[in-house]
Amino acid sequence: MSAQKPAFIVAIPARYGSTRLPGKPLRTIAGIPMVVRVAQRALLAGATQVVVATDDERITDALANHNVDVCMTRSDHASGSDRLAECAAYYGWSSDTIVVNLQGDEPFAPAAGIQEVARALSEDSAPMATLATPITDAHELFDPNVVKLVSSSQGRAMYFSRAPLPWARDAFAADRQTLPEAFPFLRHIGIYAYRAGFLQQYTSLARTPLEQAESLEQLRVLEHGYPIAVRLTPEPFPPGIDTEADLQRAEAWASSR
Repeated sequence: MSAQKPAFIVAIPARYGSTRLPGKPLRTIAGIPMVVRVAQRALLAGATQVVVATDDERITDALANHNVDVCMTRSDHASGSDRLAECAAYYGWSSDTIVVNLQGDEPFAPAAGIQEVARALSEDSAPMATLATPITDAHELFDPNVVKLVSSSQGRAMYFSRAPLPWARDAFAADRQTLPEAFPFLRHIGIYAYRAGFLQQYTSLARTPLEQAESLEQLRVLEHGYPIAVRLTPEPFPPGIDTEADLQRAEAWASSR
């Protein structure tokens, strides 16, 4: 791992509307709005600029005096990446600027992980980078809500899937309750770094069959022939906040600390 820390921007998409957790960015954890906690993680990681991309003035108000920028974006974006592309155009970031997409529901994202995905992109010619972590539990491997990936020996993503990947044919024919030690099972961590120029390209790419089959946006990049650099996260990423139960667990964890 290089000791040099590349300069990078963190952009946080934060849409107010959420089906499973209404008003999610402003829900509090130990008295602090979730979006503020996410921005604090980005600042702790040493980002040269932290931008929250939102469509709601209430989120803007919550971020006042927190040393972050707010980019008001259209409300009809299909994805967080589209929202960030609007930000890139608004701020005029140069095409080689490293932009880390940190999800607005990751209030405990480790600073080291944010730094690592930026470093991964800086050390690779790929236009996009992401992180992974080893899977050690068979239940996790077979869970379709857990996204798996396989990586080449050059540290490039070969495929992402909700299915078990790779399929250990002989081992799983005998036992699917334990994982064979010889295989590198990896769970994808949903943090990305893009070069700002590619962020604009990415949002203009047509949706692809594999992307739609797996409901995984990153497959659009691979299907259009662009590489994605993959590195292991140096620290675990706690689960994001999607439901009331997740929020209650996060509240208990934050309060205990």
